[in-house]
Amino acid sequence: MLRTVAATRYVTPLREGGSLPAIIEADDDGLYVLKFRGAGQGPKALLAELLGAEIGRALGLPIPEIVFVDLDAEFGRNELDPEIRELLIASAGLNLGVDYLPGSLSLDPVSLQAFDPALAARTAWFDAFITNVDRTLKNPNILLWHREPWLIDHGAAFYFHHTWDGWETRAQSAFPAIRDHVLLGRAASITGAGSMAERVLTPSLLASITALLPDEWLVDVPFGDPAATRNAYLRYLELRLAHREIFEQEAERARAQRL
Repeated sequence: MLRTVAATRYVTPLREGGSLPAIIEADDDGLYVLKFRGAGQGPKALLAELLGAEIGRALGLPIPEIVFVDLDAEFGRNELDPEIRELLIASAGLNLGVDYLPGSLSLDPVSLQAFDPALAARTAWFDAFITNVDRTLKNPNILLWHREPWLIDHGAAFYFHHTWDGWETRAQSAFPAIRDHVLLGRAASITGAGSMAERVLTPSLLASITALLPDEWLVDVPFGDPAATRNAYLRYLELRLAHREIFEQEAERARAQRL
């Protein structure tokens, strides 16, 4: 289960990218990077963030805790910036928060060269599994906090769900974008990482993760109700794992070109 906290104070916007996330304080006295349901990609970015983060954490990857964040309808009424006020009002209800890592820095070239090959392989496998296009040299989405790497921002993953056309076939596809993965040149065996991941990602574990998807985020999809949509996400994950050799072979070919 994910914890649910209530937003109590808007601290500052994070203006990188187009979704305008923000640092907020919650009623547990914690600071979180809040991902808004009312932002450009809507709830689907939050669904991808939740699925990606919880799958990664199950695999033992260094991913900050995520929480549900309840945003009161009155939270943004007194915000002076009209863009931020509009976003806060549009995001009333359940949103997603990521534990804020104060003082963290983006991955730098020196740290990249020292990155652990086993962790690099597990991360590359994970990103190929969830079809995360947003872990490149230009935008690694890896923070260094207390000299340790932390993986963030998985909202661009699972891009199939923006259309759902042919989703069962797409679950069994390669992931050509892996060639641009920032860690691929440092990675050990991708297939070896996949063998370890398959032992962890049991049907019951995947079912427990998809069960976390809130009803109110499961909108604009070609299924009859939230339960059917959760089952479709679960089926997608099961198919992707069952055919993992397809994207693993693609990743290994790309890795060989980078070594």
